[in-house]
Amino acid sequence: MSVVKINVLTVPAEQREVLEKRFASRAHTVESSDGFEWFELLRPVEGTDQYLVYTRWRDDAAFQAWMEGPMKAAHQGTGGGEGGEGGKHRPAAAGSTLWSFEVVQQAAPKEA
Repeated sequence: MSVVKINVLTVPAEQREVLEKRFASRAHTVESSDGFEWFELLRPVEGTDQYLVYTRWRDDAAFQAWMEGPMKAAHQGTGGGEGGEGGKHRPAAAGSTLWSFEVVQQAAPKEA
């Protein structure tokens, strides 16, 4: 089964719009990666300043290949933050943590 990687980004309130615009400017950069299955950027609604970057992959090897290739290239010069442009921007996130999960069960809506 697939693996899920959730990057937990701590984002100060004044940087939320910056973070979202950077992700929007990189929209569709991950979709062509081998083994990629799904992406979502989740904005916190209440009680936290942490965004969740949810990605789903065929296997851990596909995720690692993306991390070492396209993702690394996109982040060059940004001090490890999200979204790059050759170091023109400081990171919008104050910190990040990566959570990893294996999918053991899944469900989809029934077709009508």
